[in-house]
Amino acid sequence: MSGRKGKHWVLLAAGSKGWTNYRHQANVCHAFQMVHCNGIPNEQVVVMMYDDIGYNEKNPFPGEIVNEPNGPNVYPGVLKDYTGDDVSAGNFLAVLCGNEAGVNKQAGGPVKIINSDENDTIFVYLSDHGAAGVFAFPRDFLHASDLVHTINEMAERHQFSKMVIYIESCSSGSMIDHLPKNAQVYGVSASTPYESHSACFFDEDRLTFLAGEFTACWLLHTKMSDLTRTTLQDQFLYLQQKVTESTACQYGNNELSNLFISDFLGFPDSRKEEYDSHAETFRVTDLTPALEVPLIIYQKRIQKEKDSEKKRALEKDYHKLLQTRLRTEKAVQAIAKYARPDQSTTAVTDRSPLTQLHDMKDVAEHFRQTFREWHEKQDDLFVLSHLRVFVDLLESGVGVARSGKKTDLT
Repeated sequence: MSGRKGKHWVLLAAGSKGWTNYRHQANVCHAFQMVHCNGIPNEQVVVMMYDDIGYNEKNPFPGEIVNEPNGPNVYPGVLKDYTGDDVSAGNFLAVLCGNEAGVNKQAGGPVKIINSDENDTIFVYLSDHGAAGVFAFPRDFLHASDLVHTINEMAERHQFSKMVIYIESCSSGSMIDHLPKNAQVYGVSASTPYESHSACFFDEDRLTFLAGEFTACWLLHTKMSDLTRTTLQDQFLYLQQKVTESTACQYGNNELSNLFISDFLGFPDSRKEEYDSHAETFRVTDLTPALEVPLIIYQKRIQKEKDSEKKRALEKDYHKLLQTRLRTEKAVQAIAKYARPDQSTTAVTDRSPLTQLHDMKDVAEHFRQTFREWHEKQDDLFVLSHLRVFVDLLESGVGVARSGKKTDLT
């Protein structure tokens, strides 16, 4: 161990794109503003976001991104280290482990990585859609097996003193429930490995949801607390109480939860008093399961559209979305029936724990290629939600090859 005082490194990643998924990038922008106010230097922060909502054609307030009703604009000053197609699972892992050569930056510009050593802390925050053992990026998947493998290798190479991961997505617990308990790594998920997660704060002007429930509660607690006296465990207990539509969970080495939040996120010179009064009136509203978000947004847009031709086009797209969901569900049920003809389709939807991470990666990648067209049409969460069936097939003894067959059914 060297005598150098450790640095705080922060990696913030939104894995989605598109106006319907507004909340994920808004979450990351807000998180960046909090970290910036806490005094973490920009050179120790890496931000990954597609960056297609600030000036999106659907944005009635160009250049503005908000993360709560009547909230401040959290877009100005946000770092844009990785945007567009550079927001990928491969780049995320390369950035995290400090592998500059492993970064594939199509947009050009400087390559920024977490250049940490054994004295440093790392805080990671992820926001997007997810499924069993999967966190979605715009064009690929981050797999639990790859995330855990990367973290294990970093621990063996002494690339950090302590690491904390917060992840908001459906089934987010499945991404970190295999974190090593004997390493200095601690994780908090917005949901169990089986649960959906909820969006919140529907904005009638923007016609989209502004935040995720977990992140709204996390950021408020962080801003209203004295971070030099508030532990990660204090924050977890708060999240357990305030997040009502899913179950916040702890993973990895829980001893780290006794550390102060400031050990990872720094602390502001002053701000707590400003948020104490806000906390008393703060309410998470418009809670909506993630699967219903695209449908609600379509319904609201149809309701508000005055132009009859545009209204018919929206109605057509809405019904097409419903039909695509039905086709997806039938296809997955048919695959499950083929893989286990001796069982009914309901028999392969038990909540089996995911233990075969590497096999699940193979199946998930096959699944992604099979449903690529539907995944890229921005109803990716509905497609992802059916990965649960394949977990149950694998854990019941059905091999990878048989689980991945009959893709012509799509």
